[in-house]
Formats: sequence, structure tokens, C-alpha cells
Amino acid sequence: MGWDVCDKWAELEPERAAIIDLTGDKRRDYSFLDLQTHANQLANHLVSKGIKPGDRVGVFRTQSIWTAAAHIAIWKMGAISIPLFTLFGKEALETRLENSGARAIITDETHAEKFSETFEQLPDMEHVIVPENDKIAEHPQAFVQAHTTPETPGLIIYTSGTTGPPKGALHAHRVLLGHLPGVELFHDLLPQKGDVFWTPADWAWIGGLMNVLMPALHHGIPVVASKLTKFTGEACQKIINDGGVRNVFFPPTALRMLKAEGKTLKGLRSVGCGGEPLGEEMLNWGKEALNLTINEFYGQTECNLVIATCNRLFEPKPGCMGKPVPGHDVAVIDDKGMPTLEEGDIAVKRGSASMMLEYWQNPKATRDKFRHDWLLTGDRGIMEGEYIRFVGRDDDVITSAGYRIGPAEIEDCLLKHEAVASVGVIGKPDPERTEIVKAYVLLREDVTGDAALCDALKKFVKANLSAHEYPREIDFVNALPMTVTGKIIRKELKARAAKELEKE
Repeated sequence: MGWDVCDKWAELEPERAAIIDLTGDKRRDYSFLDLQTHANQLANHLVSKGIKPGDRVGVFRTQSIWTAAAHIAIWKMGAISIPLFTLFGKEALETRLENSGARAIITDETHAEKFSETFEQLPDMEHVIVPENDKIAEHPQAFVQAHTTPETPGLIIYTSGTTGPPKGALHAHRVLLGHLPGVELFHDLLPQKGDVFWTPADWAWIGGLMNVLMPALHHGIPVVASKLTKFTGEACQKIINDGGVRNVFFPPTALRMLKAEGKTLKGLRSVGCGGEPLGEEMLNWGKEALNLTINEFYGQTECNLVIATCNRLFEPKPGCMGKPVPGHDVAVIDDKGMPTLEEGDIAVKRGSASMMLEYWQNPKATRDKFRHDWLLTGDRGIMEGEYIRFVGRDDDVITSAGYRIGPAEIEDCLLKHEAVASVGVIGKPDPERTEIVKAYVLLREDVTGDAALCDALKKFVKANLSAHEYPREIDFVNALPMTVTGKIIRKELKARAAKELEKE
């Protein structure tokens, strides 16, 4: 991977733009030769510290030239990189670093202070490296990379941990090739002349690292590095203008924030979104506000980018995530592991290049992730011709009065109401119906929640979706629990509902 996303272009077109840095007061462009120099000198520095092939090295930085160079350096050494969110606190960091047995961590001056004290429970941790301060430039600019194969481990990405302790998905060097078809689809046949990539998503997330940064560099497309102190439409437009951005990956939450703000964005050729289905309302908004059709994609840390839409090739089907991406055998399977046309488990067959090798040091969890030769995503779906309709997380599907109800379509329906900015829907335990549909609604800034609005929202769902799917309870909230990747944490909403029951 290190050669593919860096050295290949440094040899062919050394002055070709790789990273457009907008993190400072003024724009700074780094070429592929610059990126190669950063990566090679850092790799030599790591070798001087005793880091060997197979060793694990954490990357604890925001978007920057050094973040890209760090992963490339580690891969060229034959070591294994671990992307880590800078939002992580001490406990979250310790959990991941201890589990992986990381020997070093690459960070910046701002975040190095988190490692000022000795982590007694991290016996393997030996080095905290800040490239800007560690005289990296004194090392040679040439580096002879280690021999790697498609199956050589290169990356551990930890799951969010919303359904238990975080698990490390160990990926091989083939993971990059596994991502390329999906990226090319949801960016409407990437690459096109003049393409420039950006995402507000952190490069520590698989969505930022492997859906944007590395695929773009593979194609020789520049990637904008930026730091948004606050996410607003105005700030996004400035980055698009200053960086010449044409291709963006927005998490669903970011798009909803833009919609709530009433902001339009100009100058984009393609926008991709993944993590949660958008629904018809958001797709229609995208056509008006962005002047394009937002393409969706689906995957997870363990096996990413296996379903996608591509407006250039086929029409999106609202409520459906898209079609299986070439190179990935995706199906809805039953309890016996057989493909079915009924509702079932969305699964990916062994052989996908973006499929993990295993959960790091967790053979039981690895076994439990599979049903025969199918990797279980944990999501439920229904095949509709070539399309796959998302029903919900296996543990999020609501069972009410004998009906199985997916929360996503109710959320999509409520988002169409002019008063609603965001919403999370769950099943709340009920003695008569097993569960009732409950909605936690975040209203627009100029709207006040009251009993009349509550009744109006219930009627709105009844009229636009179905009488049996309307939320019997609605709470107006000031914020919704979100993962760092912008997904609503329904597990926390369920815990809140459980506490409500105790009080009742």
C-alpha cells in the first residue's frame, strides 16, 4: 500500500499534488515527492527506534501531511498502523494501545501531553514520536521497503465499541484494492479530470482513511487537509473554494446539519455519504442544495464498501443502500446461511479484498462474526431486485404488536417535517405490544416543542408512512448521542428509555 499510494506517483510525476494543507493561515501544497520524503525519513526514524516488521504503531493525529506520511511509513516498513481519534481520552487510548501491544505512537505537539505520564498498563509502549520535534529531517530520504503480499497485515482499525468493548479489525495490504471499486462508484466514475478530495471526517475513521485519503492518493488525486473548529455551511464552502474541492465524503450527520442550516454548496462534482441510509427527503434536498445526486455506500470496519450507488450508472432507489459493488459477493441470508428474498441478515461472502483477516487476538469474536462462509454485518435487509433495502441493525429492529419495524424509515419520514432537525427512533419495552415506537427529536433552533407539535408529528408519520409505525411516544431533546463517525447511538437511547420505565 505504501508504494501504491506514494512512491508510484513520486517516480512517475514527482511534482504532482498530493496533499493540499489548509490547516494553517495559508494554503500549502505538498507534492508526491514531498510525501515520499516525509514517509521515508519517518520510516528510517522508526527503524532507528527498533521498530520491526509486524510491530504495531499508533497514529494519533488529525488531518495533515504527517498523518498520511505516518501510515505510509509504517506500511513500507512492513509494520502495522493503528489510526486513533484525537478525541479519544486516556481510557479509550489505553484500551486500544494495550490490546494491540503497540510499541510506538506518532502524534503531534498538541496531543503529546496525553502521553506525558507513564501508562503502567502499557508495557509494550516505548516511543512517543512527534515528527515536527524529533529531527526527522536528519534521516536519509531513501528507504528500501519491506516485502509485503496481499495477505500481509498492515492495518488495525478498532470498532466503535457501541456494542461492547472495541475490537481490532486486522486488515491486510489488499484492503486498499478492496475499497477502490466502491469509491470509484460513489464518486460517479472516479477519477475525472480536475478531481480534488476532501472530507470533514477524521482520517482516523475507516471512512476518512480508506474511503477518501488512500484511494485518492492511489489515483493521484490531491486530498485537502483541514481543521474545522465548527461545522457550518459557510466553513465548508470556504474549504471547497480555497482547496478547489470537487469531491466530498459527508457523514449523514454533516448533511443533516447543512440541511437544517438551509445551506447550499457550489462547485462539487460528486458527494458520497455512508453510515446510515439517507432516505428520499435527503436525496431530494441534495439535488436542490448541492446540484447533484448524493451517492450512498455501505460497509463496516470489518468489511467496507461492499454496497454503493452510482448516479452515472443507475438511478438510486430511496430506502435502498444500492447494489453490491463489483468484487464483493453480498446477499441477504437466512438463519441457515442461504440467500433469501425474505428479510434476513446482510452478509458478505469470504473473498472480498476489503474483508478483515480477523479480530486482533480475539478468535472467538472472529468465529462469531461468520455464518459458514458469510461474514455477518449485524444489519437486517431485504433484496429488491439488484438493490438491497436496509431494515436496521439486528438489535435495533423494533418488534411491535407482531410487526417488525425498521427505525430508519421512521427517522427519514420525521426528517421531512419542517420542524425536525434530527431524530433517533428506538423500540421501548411495552407489556402489551412487546415494544412501542419511541422518537427522540431534535428540533430546529426556531421551533418550540409542545403537545401540539407532538401530536402533529404523530399524525405526520401516520399519513406519510403507516398507521402501525407512528411513534406512540415523542421526547424533544437538546442533543442526540452520536458516535465520533456521526451515527446515532441507539443503544444509549434505549438505555434512556429503560430508565424512563423504571421511573414509571
